[in-house]
Amino acid sequence: MKFTPLKHIPSAFIAFVFIQSLFFKFSGSYETEYIFSTLGTWSGLEWFSTYGSYLIGLAELTASILLFSRLHGLGAVLSVGIMTGAITFHLFTPLGILMPEFNMAGEVIGNDGGLLFGMACIVWSCGLFLSIRDIRTPGTFTNNLLTKRA
Repeated sequence: MKFTPLKHIPSAFIAFVFIQSLFFKFSGSYETEYIFSTLGTWSGLEWFSTYGSYLIGLAELTASILLFSRLHGLGAVLSVGIMTGAITFHLFTPLGILMPEFNMAGEVIGNDGGLLFGMACIVWSCGLFLSIRDIRTPGTFTNNLLTKRA
């Protein structure tokens, strides 16, 4: 596979953000518990408090893998979908933009200054760029799918 900066740098950034977040989502960190319990309580879907982090983590892992395959465009579209949900939840639920930071004992020691929200916006932008690029590039899976050649 030939290195294409406009394709691979945003893809690597998205994958880096998604994969490093898996450690939090799959380990039941205080941050993850806070986010998903807040959303589970707010939505009335208590199962989301317990299983939401695994569901989102698997979607992020899938997108990360797809970004480096011939299905690159689907990974980009999936990234946009995941981050659209994240941004929406930050803006329109009790979650908010500033996420609490926890110490090792699980006590709130401050906030992240909006870092998590900012990263979601950057990943969303990268995913949108890659999606549009892939749709417009003849011969890609996404282009072929949308022009009925897949």
